[in-house]
Amino acid sequence: MQTTTGDSDAAHREDDVGETRTTVTVKCTGHVRTAVGQPRFDFTFEGDTLRAFLTAFFEEYDVADMLIAETEAEATTRGWAKVEEEVPGSWYKNPEGEQTRAYARVCVNGQFNELLDGLDTHLDDGDRVALIYPFVYCV
Repeated sequence: MQTTTGDSDAAHREDDVGETRTTVTVKCTGHVRTAVGQPRFDFTFEGDTLRAFLTAFFEEYDVADMLIAETEAEATTRGWAKVEEEVPGSWYKNPEGEQTRAYARVCVNGQFNELLDGLDTHLDDGDRVALIYPFVYCV
């Protein structure tokens, strides 16, 4: 894994053992930015999924507890509004253990990962991964 500050290549690369390496642009906000020490940088990792990125990123930067919920309770807020039995529209969430904490989000190219393929979302070189904490959504 490596952090770089230059532009990423336009295509995936394979290392000597055939493992795909991907370079994405990481954007950090709030407490994640403070912990990581910089707001934006390129990050190269082995693999091509959000899951592989997060695994490599969390090995280098100790921010997993800030972003990923281990339980449903850590991913859920309480007391803001009454939950309707039938929620209008389309609502998606990742399986337990793969959800973000309350007030944290992981986005790929500006979209919440829950609206894509969750942690199995495919990443290409040059994609943008935003690690956001705190995140507040107002309606």
